[in-house]
Amino acid sequence: MNAVFPQNTSLMRITERPDLVFSHGSGSWLTDEQGKRYLDFVQGWAANCLGHAPAAVLQALNEQSSRLVNPSPAFYNRPSIELAECLTKHSVFDQVFFANSGAEANEGAIKLARKWGRRHKAGAFEIITFENSFHGRTLATMSASGKPGWDKLFAPQVDGFPKAKLNDIDSVTALITSNTAAIMLELVQGEAGVIPATYEFIHSLRELANLSNVLLIVDEVQTGIGRTGKLFAYEHLGIVPDIMTLGKGIGGGIPLAALLAREEVCCFEVGDQGGTFNGNPLTTAVGVAVLNTILTPGFLGDVASKGDYLAARLKILSTNFGLPGERGVGLLRGLVLTNNCAGSIVLSALQRAPDGLLLNAPRPNLLRFMPALTVTHQEIDLMVEWLTSILDDSTALHQ
Repeated sequence: MNAVFPQNTSLMRITERPDLVFSHGSGSWLTDEQGKRYLDFVQGWAANCLGHAPAAVLQALNEQSSRLVNPSPAFYNRPSIELAECLTKHSVFDQVFFANSGAEANEGAIKLARKWGRRHKAGAFEIITFENSFHGRTLATMSASGKPGWDKLFAPQVDGFPKAKLNDIDSVTALITSNTAAIMLELVQGEAGVIPATYEFIHSLRELANLSNVLLIVDEVQTGIGRTGKLFAYEHLGIVPDIMTLGKGIGGGIPLAALLAREEVCCFEVGDQGGTFNGNPLTTAVGVAVLNTILTPGFLGDVASKGDYLAARLKILSTNFGLPGERGVGLLRGLVLTNNCAGSIVLSALQRAPDGLLLNAPRPNLLRFMPALTVTHQEIDLMVEWLTSILDDSTALHQ
């Protein structure tokens, strides 16, 4: 079969896609139309938490699609009720709104915080966010994000998102005013280079939010649903957020996201929030299957163990090549390089023969690893072996 490449397709050009077309996948592996296999340590930017074509997701899709797909959010459906109840049972939150993407869930969190500010803080609307943060690609979530250059890309921005510095509580305190409704952050800044918020910072942030009567919103679109070795990253930190957003892993690769909030924060009225496909039974049935798998006894402990193993292997690799080090939580990790050669390493890994390796470079000097939570120790070893060979051959790394 001849590959169909970007230059002769009708797809809008919104990213630099390589000249290959994937045809199928299983677990940690993808195969392109030419039959070449790739070890996937990107997994749809951490969306495919159970890997490619997991049996639980396929079964849920097949069974639910034969019964009911989309009755409209104006009516109840059983899978959405089950998933909402499971999420609240295993979290500190009381109510759930389902969405289709992490950006949409974050839009909902912004709207909910502003509605709460109007009702409980005399119209407070500002939401303090953080430099280098990433919350999505809608106009509001881009405005909330602190990604360099985004303030001018589709100007004018949506107003009301002053930026603080992660792990610097004084920078947050300085931005608190009577207009502040909430503080919103990723517990691990993914696009910024896999930078975790510290335990001390998060506890100071929770205390500051309490004292200032503002909401604390955690964006767990990338870290939620087992990625860090616990169901939610906030559990590592021992805090109770007011609002949380989920995406990526909750659908196991199927478009699904969620906005969760504590009872006293939930102030949407009928008509304030909605969406044509929100909470449809097909996607939420998949969410139930994913969550049931993640909550199987021993699963999360195994993720934590494999996260430690991946970290240890990356530390050895880093030491051997004289690199600055690695960082992250669970199976979300970053390897810091000595110069801005990450893009060339990603390309070399893709072009590797006979099998390729899929890696991600959110920063010019950093590689990000987001394997399936079902990745094996043998696949981690194979990735490190191949990456070692690529780094050995990389002239850019040694310049």
